[in-house]
Amino acid sequence: MMASNRDLKKLAHNVIREKLINCEFPPGSILSEVLLCEELGISRTPVREALSRLELEGFVKILPKKGIYVTDISLTDVRQIFQVRMEIEPLAVKLAGPRLPRDELLEFRKKFIGDEPDISIAFRLDTAMHLFITEHCGNRFIIDMMQKVFAENTRVIISSEQNKVKIHDARQEHLKIVEFLLDEAYAEASDYMYQHVNNCEKAALEYFYSIQNYSCVTTPTYKLELDKLLV
Repeated sequence: MMASNRDLKKLAHNVIREKLINCEFPPGSILSEVLLCEELGISRTPVREALSRLELEGFVKILPKKGIYVTDISLTDVRQIFQVRMEIEPLAVKLAGPRLPRDELLEFRKKFIGDEPDISIAFRLDTAMHLFITEHCGNRFIIDMMQKVFAENTRVIISSEQNKVKIHDARQEHLKIVEFLLDEAYAEASDYMYQHVNNCEKAALEYFYSIQNYSCVTTPTYKLELDKLLV
């Protein structure tokens, strides 16, 4: 049975989006519609429709007669990601707390107590815990927004190679949040989530400040902004 155009469009969107999030198509690169069709083994129509959706989602910009430009990640993007996380995640913890499956919390606790995972994959455990909490908050608008935020957060981590550099050991902070949730101390878990995300933001900004090849950071304006944020 042949797949419908709708199914092919969904397939193309999901595959290309995953490659964009994981920076297999790096920020700033140019994609070819023809090559995408060849790689996916499908016709141009579903690929073109998928790319139009990805443009609306902010992952690419379609440049007529040139190609598909993978959007860059700016320092402003990093700041805005953490602005959202610091405002929304503490609320998500309060809402999700009573709904969280205890057996899954215990599993996260076990992973954070156990042997430290490889740096290159540790951030995925981090993301999994945050999304696990968010997805149990009972508010579909928060869930939809945070899935988008963490997709961008993953792009930031991978594209900057933060996943290969130990800039912030958050395992103990994650463990503390899980312990609060297991104790049903939801207000404390919310407060600590804010502190944790704030610590992550400072570590990320310090990292971007330190790398010389990150063009946005090398401008005086951005350095001034960072100096204010890191006080």
